[in-house]
Amino acid sequence: MDIRLAAIQDAAQIAEVHVRSWQGAYRGLMPQEHLDALDPAVRAERWAATLDVVDGIRAGVLVAADPGGVRGFASFGPTRDPDENPEHVGEVTAIYLTPAAWGTGCGRALMTAALDRLVAAGYREITLWVLAANARARRFYAAAGLHPDGAEKLDDRDGLGLREVRYRRSLP
Repeated sequence: MDIRLAAIQDAAQIAEVHVRSWQGAYRGLMPQEHLDALDPAVRAERWAATLDVVDGIRAGVLVAADPGGVRGFASFGPTRDPDENPEHVGEVTAIYLTPAAWGTGCGRALMTAALDRLVAAGYREITLWVLAANARARRFYAAAGLHPDGAEKLDDRDGLGLREVRYRRSLP
């Protein structure tokens, strides 16, 4: 599995991974009709726009790819939280894998690569937000040395009212 910075031409595959991962990981955690309505073509447009502006240094998207294509991705950058200093606190804003890549070490490799990028960019701490009900993801983040820091929020972007908790870790 090769881990590399994503390019605009990866947008469609990243979108496919994003949608399939949500449909697998969030089954039973959010309304099925919402998951069924997710469209990789719509996400591809968003990912192309994102990949067009990230610099790959302080913010970027990494992909895990093999000869068959993109199997997962992780995005990172300065924190988006208003209570944090974006000069010192980085954030893993997304990390998703195709369900077939779960449990293969691909996620660990992406997380390690994202943390390495954040350290190289000079961040001192890392945060991320995870769905409170997503026990699998919470175990994954705990294994990567992150822990809940007490912050919570309600994500109501699509009217779903999903509770999220923030995880944190110091960086070397």
